[in-house]
Amino acid sequence: MTRRKRRNHSSAFKAKVALAALKNEHTLAELAEQFDVHPNQIQDWKKGFVEGAEDVFGGNAVEAQHKEKEVEKLHAKIGQLAMENDFLFKVLGRGQ
Repeated sequence: MTRRKRRNHSSAFKAKVALAALKNEHTLAELAEQFDVHPNQIQDWKKGFVEGAEDVFGGNAVEAQHKEKEVEKLHAKIGQLAMENDFLFKVLGRGQ
């Protein structure tokens, strides 16, 4: 018995399989045979699809805004430190 080479499925394929599983028109075994994947893999993709559905409608919008503000703050700090570094470089006479 030979082992099958590990496969990487695209996001589109995973979404297609998860949607088919959510429709409940076929059993997991039938879907597994149809799409040539393990039933446990279909369950994992289905669970991830359902859990990630909130993000589609902006569930993490507040968190994204917070991250943007944090990035802006860090960029400002980098600019300040760069100016201080340049100033000290010139004052100490190494910037000739």
